Amino acid sequence: MLKGISPLLSPRLLATLCRMGHGDEIVLADAHFPGASFGRLVLRADGVPIAPLLDAILPLFELDAYVPDPLIMMAVVEGDQLDPAVEEDYRAAIERHAPGAPEVTRVERHAFYERTKGAFAVVMTGELRKYGNIVLKKGVTPLH
Repeated sequence: MLKGISPLLSPRLLATLCRMGHGDEIVLADAHFPGASFGRLVLRADGVPIAPLLDAILPLFELDAYVPDPLIMMAVVEGDQLDPAVEEDYRAAIERHAPGAPEVTRVERHAFYERTKGAFAVVMTGELRKYGNIVLKKGVTPLH
């Protein structure tokens, strides 16, 4: 056990975050997401909702400051309904650890799937709310 490291981060997820470089992306996917169909590296965080996982990852993970959209979520499909509480919960975690981070960019469903194909890893979570998937783009860790 390591001090200061959330128990929500498995050794494999922690190693994956460490191996990622500047500009690499990780997808935190809801339980409905077809991660194995799109991801090159798929990790499991079964039973863990995404907001607490963001609280565990973001203290260790710098968001990319060189792009306008280091946070990406799937846009709602026409005729479907978006639960605004999902993004609000994520935003609260983001603001705790990366205050001033840009707003989330929403992309069309199939564009999100295409983006996932190029991601460093996909983490299948226990998030049950629809449209709960989020992409994090890793930035450069400051020297301080």
